[in-house]
Amino acid sequence: MKKALFSLMLDEDVVRAVDQLAHLRGCSRSALVNQLLAEQLNLMTPERRIREVLQALESLFLPDAELVPFFAPNALSMSMKSSLDYKYRPTVKYEVSLFRGGEEAIGELSVLFRTQSPELLGALQSWFRFWQRLEERCLAPRLGHPIRSSLGEGRFTRTLSSPGRDFTAEELAETLSDYVHLFDRLLKGSLSGRLTPAEAEAEYAASMEDRSLLI
Repeated sequence: MKKALFSLMLDEDVVRAVDQLAHLRGCSRSALVNQLLAEQLNLMTPERRIREVLQALESLFLPDAELVPFFAPNALSMSMKSSLDYKYRPTVKYEVSLFRGGEEAIGELSVLFRTQSPELLGALQSWFRFWQRLEERCLAPRLGHPIRSSLGEGRFTRTLSSPGRDFTAEELAETLSDYVHLFDRLLKGSLSGRLTPAEAEAEYAASMEDRSLLI
């Protein structure tokens, strides 16, 4: 949605109230005024669409005992915490961030992990590299382009590609939920030894074959 510059004459009390609310929501005065007017006029803005997707995503995770969601109203991201099947029950946090524009990428998935165990750190890094190779082999050909991902200290990041077609908030939320659940399930199964690399790859490939919306 294109932006245009306008001048408005507003009461000082209105401006103060807008600034206070903008501060609470963590956005600019202009962004808040745009949001309030769009809501009053029932217009779909990128921010409103993102909120609808994240609200739908939160509702899919709420009944889940494995992944605990956290979503702040008016935020453009949400996170889910999961406990690994490993000694001392370490946790990882999944963070889904959605972009206002979505021509090439609709957002980003980050997996954050902290551990003092060299053994667990090595296992996680090996698994994330396995996941990168798996996606390049199984998913990138269907998307038609390489999958952008990176592995840094305590963080794995993967760009979420634009599906290339129109989709509803519910469709995207379901696709994101399925992807995070698949990631979490295969990560836990691999670290615990319940899944061999071949079994993890077979489950990933089967899951991707059934999807009409690819990210």
